[in-house]
Amino acid sequence: MRRQAVSSSTIASIGYDREEHLLEIEFVNESVYRYRLVPESVHRELMASSSHGRFFNRKIRDVYPTEQVD
Repeated sequence: MRRQAVSSSTIASIGYDREEHLLEIEFVNESVYRYRLVPESVHRELMASSSHGRFFNRKIRDVYPTEQVD
């Protein structure tokens, strides 16, 4: 999945698969996580947010099924 670099102190890049509703986030510590069942609207709001990390913590973390990518 292609990810787009973002300006954040915690998140390095964000990718999204519209067909699978799959959000992929690479954190600045180089760990990568996939979040399943994420609506496209949530991805758009995340990308438009002035604070990607704050939005992630409020609206994504601990909300959607998650798996770490090797």
